[in-house]
Amino acid sequence: MPKVHLAPLSSIAAGLLGLFAVDSVSPLSAAGWTAGLLYLVVSNGLLARGLRRSGMTAFGWGNAATAARSTLVALVTALVATSFSSSVSVALLIVLASIALVLDAVDGWLARRTRTESALGARFDMEVDAFLLLALSAYVAPALGAWVLAIGMLRYAFVVGGWLVPWMRAPLPPRYWRKVVTAVAGIALVVAASGIPPAWACTGAALIALALLLESFGRDVLWLAARRRVETTRVEAGHRRNGADR
Repeated sequence: MPKVHLAPLSSIAAGLLGLFAVDSVSPLSAAGWTAGLLYLVVSNGLLARGLRRSGMTAFGWGNAATAARSTLVALVTALVATSFSSSVSVALLIVLASIALVLDAVDGWLARRTRTESALGARFDMEVDAFLLLALSAYVAPALGAWVLAIGMLRYAFVVGGWLVPWMRAPLPPRYWRKVVTAVAGIALVVAASGIPPAWACTGAALIALALLLESFGRDVLWLAARRRVETTRVEAGHRRNGADR
């Protein structure tokens, strides 16, 4: 396992090797190379900043699994970007995305098993999940319609909401259902990307995934709004008590 300060560099190196390997099987376009490299640089730059701020002394096996999954997402991103201008190996795309989805069930278990859970690890895991959904939704959008992009954009819409509305930046309680919904959405998009089921089945699966994501994000927003109301009521009650004491 790489040392904490070397983990992002190791991930970039692995990603570069992976891009060359993918290119040898399914040639990448200039846009594909650019997208894959950009993902590697930005994601690992953010990881390096998070590691520095957290003061972590051990990267942990769970984070290592998430880093491997992030590398796979870079390869998927490169293939998706290439697909906009030329054909790519669908089988390779499906295999890479499927392995990334399987690893999503492994990294959390490893972190708990080795007692290396952390807020940074949970955030890292979530952001890798979100970008994989974005990449896959972009791949299937030409076949199913632009509406599928909503599956990949919901996480980022939630982030923008937090920038605009401060109370949406409050930490959320852990909820296993989020992981279930993300996994279902990923599976639905991989199935749609395979092109094996009929179009109506792919559309139905994507619609179910979108509905589940809307429910999950909607529940989080309602929880945050309720928390804000409770805190506002508490503050107002405190002000009234202080006024009465005077």
